[in-house]
Amino acid sequence: MANSNALQKAIDLVTKATEEDKNKNYEEALRLYEHSVEYFLHAIKYEASSDKAKESIRAKCIQYLDRAEKLKTYIKRKDKKKPVADGEKPNSSSAKGKSSGDEDSDEDSKADPDKKKFADQLTGAIVVEKPNVKWDDVAGLNGAKEALKEAVILPVKFPHLFTGKRKPWKGILLYGPPGTGKSYLAKAVATEANNSTFFSVSSSDLVSKWLGESEKLVRTLFELARENQPSIIFIDEVDALCGSRSENESESARRIKTEFLIQMQGVGNDNNGVLVLGATNIPWTLDSAIRRRFEKRIYIPLPEAAARTEIFKIHLGSTPHCLTEADMRELGQRSDGYSGADISIVVRDALMQPVRKVQTATHFRKVRGPCRTNPDAIVDDLLTPCSPGAPGATEMSWMDVPSDKLAEPVVTYSDMLMALSTQKASVNEEDLKKLVKFTEDFGQEG
Repeated sequence: MANSNALQKAIDLVTKATEEDKNKNYEEALRLYEHSVEYFLHAIKYEASSDKAKESIRAKCIQYLDRAEKLKTYIKRKDKKKPVADGEKPNSSSAKGKSSGDEDSDEDSKADPDKKKFADQLTGAIVVEKPNVKWDDVAGLNGAKEALKEAVILPVKFPHLFTGKRKPWKGILLYGPPGTGKSYLAKAVATEANNSTFFSVSSSDLVSKWLGESEKLVRTLFELARENQPSIIFIDEVDALCGSRSENESESARRIKTEFLIQMQGVGNDNNGVLVLGATNIPWTLDSAIRRRFEKRIYIPLPEAAARTEIFKIHLGSTPHCLTEADMRELGQRSDGYSGADISIVVRDALMQPVRKVQTATHFRKVRGPCRTNPDAIVDDLLTPCSPGAPGATEMSWMDVPSDKLAEPVVTYSDMLMALSTQKASVNEEDLKKLVKFTEDFGQEG
């Protein structure tokens, strides 16, 4: 056989399948056998260089398909006590005497391996460990936070509030410039919604190269959400999956969008207890039918001066600094047009200034401060960078300073101003105009 990528993948899968078969993990073995056959067929079509190689691969396919059929028969019978041996044939007499109810259960059994396979693929999308982001960690955006609390927290805490015609929101779209906190809000939702199952998905979780698998993944995602309600499905960059339909798009992309439309608000789908939370920077590219299914469309704008001041404080955290409240307010005023992500980069750059001072210093002097090994003890021999003319300055480089004797300089207002002058805002004025226009037509302020 020709040594090729698909063929090697098929061989690896068969090896795993036989191991699972020996270990009596028949469902997993069946899945791996079927998957390996797909790769074998691919190798026959595109990679086998001779008729002899093709014939050899076909023989392997027949062998593994035969074993897969036996395993499928065994799984249908649900007779765990008596595994099907390699040479055993299915009982034809029992197959003849099946009732219509048995046929229905057989159909369910056929669907189960597929559903299990897709469910396994989506298990990585379930956020098990909470991101530990509280509502208070999100500066500003009070309108968006209230809407999310209304859709997520209240129905779980006070279910009797939502009876009769009063129902919680089933679709919320967060849109706005990049870096304004849309994904951060979703992290806060994942943290605060203690009793809810949180699915965080992207196009890579739902798009498959195999024909028909993408739609099944979308359907399985919503089925899992309904089974684990109350649940939240968060789709970041939702425009990548649900852009406007056109004549030029691929058939697979159109089918994914159609499945989304059906699952979000199709006939026969009861999405009570399921919230779809989407985020995008370019809402005007969304398909109009998808846009309608997001009942609340909330604009997450660039932060105002007060929110920017709060963001500076959040990102500075407990790092030693000498900035006053007035300095913080001044930074908030000077950073007009910056997003939350831009400010985080400014602060990170400013926090590196003390490190740069240590790296470039030619002189150090002794100062008083807490001991590095015992913070409760105060020592007088810590070393901090200084100018050559400073009292007590000693010529040395940072390489000469013992690791437990360095007293790093604190972050100053001038460090912040220097970082602010070098880091420019990343948001385009033209995109802001489009977002404002979209808000006027379809959205609401957050």
